[in-house]
Amino acid sequence: MSNYVGRFAPSPTGPLHFGSLVSALASFLDARHQRGTWLLRIEDLDPPRESVDAPSIIVQQLLAHGLRWDGDILYQHTRLPDYAFCVNTLLKSQHAYPCDCTRKKIAAVYSGTCRDKPRDAITDPYAYRLRIDNEQVGIDDRCLGAVSWDGAADVGDFIIKRKDGLFAYQLAVVVDDHFQGVTDIVRGADLLDSTPRQICLAFKLGYPQPRYLHHPLVFGDDGDKLSKQTHAAPVDLLNPTLNLRRALTFLGQPPVPDSIADVQGLLAQAVQNWQVALIPKSRV
Repeated sequence: MSNYVGRFAPSPTGPLHFGSLVSALASFLDARHQRGTWLLRIEDLDPPRESVDAPSIIVQQLLAHGLRWDGDILYQHTRLPDYAFCVNTLLKSQHAYPCDCTRKKIAAVYSGTCRDKPRDAITDPYAYRLRIDNEQVGIDDRCLGAVSWDGAADVGDFIIKRKDGLFAYQLAVVVDDHFQGVTDIVRGADLLDSTPRQICLAFKLGYPQPRYLHHPLVFGDDGDKLSKQTHAAPVDLLNPTLNLRRALTFLGQPPVPDSIADVQGLLAQAVQNWQVALIPKSRV
């Protein structure tokens, strides 16, 4: 085993669709090719949006495609005290502050209206935001190459705990990646804009920065990104080898011979052949 630790971290808002399978497969192959650990985390932090049945369905879909993880599944709902501790740490260090701004008052990049408000001037309900100044954030993405952001212009102060009391995705994912020792994050390019937020947050918490690989997104016939919000069809479990072959093709990987008809044999060949350099930077 190497010191590589990767993860697949779906939200249980519905079954996996083909785009989700592409992400899971890319993360799995990258970890296994480097003889690393591959973890499964269910990001169940938003009950109003979640499906009770989704976690078990996602597990069934992954197992049907031979994508077996190491160790126990981490469910984020079990980690609430750790998130609360980190929010309090950020407040004490003045890296975070309460904000009662409504959505109507907020531009795409938050201008910091509540930064210097006296505490007694903040009304309920309020969120907590991370303070972002003039940080320059950059990564050498393993697929996209060099990507950089200006903290003040591109990111702005962002929410780490919502007005409804739920912890934000940006906070939870950073805290859990550190907790699980994740070294490499492989995910879709739709989450690229989350990367500078997560890097800034990790830095303020004293966490090391993982490596990133953002693969291209899968689009439907209508030109929209496949997503649960657009009611993308769940992955069909009747022919997992066909699904895996389609996903490998999408990721630009060498084809597995037709003579290999079983899932485990196909994955073993795909792990051996995995080449990040072949992943296209975009798909039209």
